[in-house]
Amino acid sequence: MPSLPGTDFPLIQAPMAGVQDWHLAAAVCLSGGLGSLPAGMLSAAALEEQLTHLRKATDGPFNVNFFCHDTPAVDAEGEPRWVDTLRPYYREFGVDSTAIPGGPSRQPFDADSAAVLERLTPAVVSFHYGLPEASLLDRVKATGATVLSSATTVEEARWLESKGADAVIAQGLEAGGHRGHFLSDDLSLQQGTFSLLPQIADAVSIPVIAAGGIASPAGVRASMALGATAVQVGTAYLLCPEATTKPVHREWLNSDRARHTALTTAFSGRPARGMVNRLMHELGYFPDTAPAFPLAGNAIGPLRAAAEAQGSGDYSPLWAGQNASGCREDSAASVTAWLAEGFVSTRW
Repeated sequence: MPSLPGTDFPLIQAPMAGVQDWHLAAAVCLSGGLGSLPAGMLSAAALEEQLTHLRKATDGPFNVNFFCHDTPAVDAEGEPRWVDTLRPYYREFGVDSTAIPGGPSRQPFDADSAAVLERLTPAVVSFHYGLPEASLLDRVKATGATVLSSATTVEEARWLESKGADAVIAQGLEAGGHRGHFLSDDLSLQQGTFSLLPQIADAVSIPVIAAGGIASPAGVRASMALGATAVQVGTAYLLCPEATTKPVHREWLNSDRARHTALTTAFSGRPARGMVNRLMHELGYFPDTAPAFPLAGNAIGPLRAAAEAQGSGDYSPLWAGQNASGCREDSAASVTAWLAEGFVSTRW
């Protein structure tokens, strides 16, 4: 892995849109790890504000993460059909279904975001769903940033290496949140972390970062033994006070319900792993009427807000990995120090 001055050990806090801002990233950076800021739901102005705060909070390196999906055209039939599917739930919680906005709920990495990176020059920039088109990637690399991206198969890892990624995040099937697959939508190709990791490590010459189901020092040690150069951990940070995880999400993580997670397209239109709730049970994990990513998200937002206001997480994307055993109601510094016990004489 390229040298990152100021980072004491190869632990990356996974970027988790919707449950964190710069505070969590800064806390991890100040604890010797690599904190990450998710930018997939931020405008260029909001991104600049968050990065400015983060840069003031720490002198060390940090990671900024973007989605680089293809934005689908407005679905004039599919989006209203999705609203119709959700209408019984809207009635239950008093949501005005005539006020649901259309269009995508997330934007991919673009020229405006690239301009922010050129001004604030984060040490690491990571991507989900492949890499941005060549001219945008060239602008990122020209800032001197180390470029990472998620691979969920050996083929994706080889593709990322050929297109200029500096390191690959081997995202196992256990990982919470959105799957990073981009070469194929066939979920049968997806593997667990400890199966995928050594295969990718053998297939590419660039460093490999393990992600998915790593929630303890023992998981860290196992990842390093299987060829990882670094590990990325997300779920273990969800209960930290520096995270913005909602109260209902925290409640579920502290219960036996955290043991049952599944992939679903019900919240965004793209497979993502979260705790199984009523919406997933009743509509199915992959509802036929959910429009393409990220067109499904806007119709879920008002329902989620109304339900959460009544203390219900049954309509929320309660993202979590398959191993929530490492979730601790403790500071990000303490969680980072605990996870770092898994490294033996390892430095970036």
